[in-house]
Amino acid sequence: MPSRKIPKNHLFVTGAYASSKSDVMIGFESLLEKEYMLLLDFDPTVEKYVEQPVTLPVPGKSRRYTPDLLVTFRENSTGHRPPAQLIEIKTTADLARKAEDFAPKFAVAEQYAADRGWIFLKKTELDIRTQRLANLKFLRRYRNLSPPPEEVANVIERLAALGGAAQLQTLLDLLGSTLEEQAQWTPVLWHLIVSGQILFDMNTESLPSNIEIWLPEEHA
Repeated sequence: MPSRKIPKNHLFVTGAYASSKSDVMIGFESLLEKEYMLLLDFDPTVEKYVEQPVTLPVPGKSRRYTPDLLVTFRENSTGHRPPAQLIEIKTTADLARKAEDFAPKFAVAEQYAADRGWIFLKKTELDIRTQRLANLKFLRRYRNLSPPPEEVANVIERLAALGGAAQLQTLLDLLGSTLEEQAQWTPVLWHLIVSGQILFDMNTESLPSNIEIWLPEEHA
């Protein structure tokens, strides 16, 4: 349960985010927080995340401090589980303008995290508003699409026949001879990409352009 209830705020966007990594809606109190949750939601290394995880007393301050998120991770293939991350999300402008006020709060959070083997991190728009985020905003609408298994198999087989890698348009040309036919296959491709059955460089390539795509090793 969150240690602090997020109040309604007329100056910032507040609300609740439906995450695939949680059984309950996760509250946010800025658009930047919501965007970071989208990144976490599509990160396969993330096990879960909770908002407003702990409220900490700050020496010399009448008001206590509550970091925005606690993120925990899955074990990797070697059985190692990365340390949990206690996260504060702020714009670079806020961090600079309120640096003196934030300093004792962040010091308390760093110590609290270190005592538990966690890491305290500050995330800004420079970390969040990336090409990866732009691509996920485009792809997320296709996440819950359920294409017929035979269509999925057809796409995988065609890409495998191209050596396991090709330009997106090259694959579309094999799937449909007309623009109308290709338009029918395009949502299937986006679903396979967002579900990780087809890969591309999400950090540098821009959707919906003619990207380089390839199959995971198990299909190549």
